[in-house]
Amino acid sequence: MSNTSNIVVFSLSGFSATANYKITLFSLTLLCYCLTVVVNVSLILTIILDQNLHEPMYVFVCSLCINGLYGSIGFYPKFVFDILSQIQVISYVGCLLQVFVIYSNSKIDYSILVLMAYDRYVAICRPLEYHSVMSVRRTAVLMGLSWLVPLCCEAMISTVTSTLTLCGFKIDKLYCENWSIVKLACGSTRASDIFGLVVVSFYCSHFFLIACSYVQLVKTALKSREGKRKFTQTCVPHLLCLFNVTAALLFDVMYSRYGSASMPQSVKNFMAVQFLIIPPIINPIIYGLILTKIRNKIIYLCVMAGQRFKLRVKV
Repeated sequence: MSNTSNIVVFSLSGFSATANYKITLFSLTLLCYCLTVVVNVSLILTIILDQNLHEPMYVFVCSLCINGLYGSIGFYPKFVFDILSQIQVISYVGCLLQVFVIYSNSKIDYSILVLMAYDRYVAICRPLEYHSVMSVRRTAVLMGLSWLVPLCCEAMISTVTSTLTLCGFKIDKLYCENWSIVKLACGSTRASDIFGLVVVSFYCSHFFLIACSYVQLVKTALKSREGKRKFTQTCVPHLLCLFNVTAALLFDVMYSRYGSASMPQSVKNFMAVQFLIIPPIINPIIYGLILTKIRNKIIYLCVMAGQRFKLRVKV
């Protein structure tokens, strides 16, 4: 296959290690997908339906959950279908679309985490200015940018990748990934490499922005008991989610760029999918359990649902 015009489908060779336990993997995958949908939808509805939770911090949490569902749609349906299929292939266009959804999802995650760090910085370090700084209009603008910028970045990456001349069709993964497509290129990948480096640097700067905000947060929080309380209640879940997403993405980057060919395929598969499975499940659970307002509202809704069920049973 000498060029992109001849590439009709890609073969996903990562499924070679799953042949002996398809049913088990299918059941676990379906369970994870259902759990992802349930925990994210529950948190989204809780925040939308409760007027007391219509604050910037909870709006950002809601956006994080929506993004979790968005990323899951790009991975789970195709993955579940491939588990039960005899041949795992994906069309050229479908591959680029999957790359776009999965990796724009991870970029949106990080953008939202930056906004949440900024929100906590203003709330704890500049409490008197909080409502003027984090106004409804500014929150809406920041929220829009946290989605628009990553989507545009990933659209440009996908466009550059689509111009590459390819000489292969075998992707050594369970799903499509940009670096895996680039490795199939026959000619120069300089433009793709440079653009990828710029985007990676841009999102690395997100981490440093979060780190700088937390230096100020810790300094301010240690000065008063109220500051310590706010930090513990609202910043700890953010730090846990940040660690969760960062560790998962580093796993994927290290595997994609420096993964050893001698590594067992099952280990490669786990490293490849954990950033798509773990954060969308863990993030809403962390916020649902630690943030007092959300936890109390969920408990209240569960109690009310239980009481209604008992009344219906008695009737």
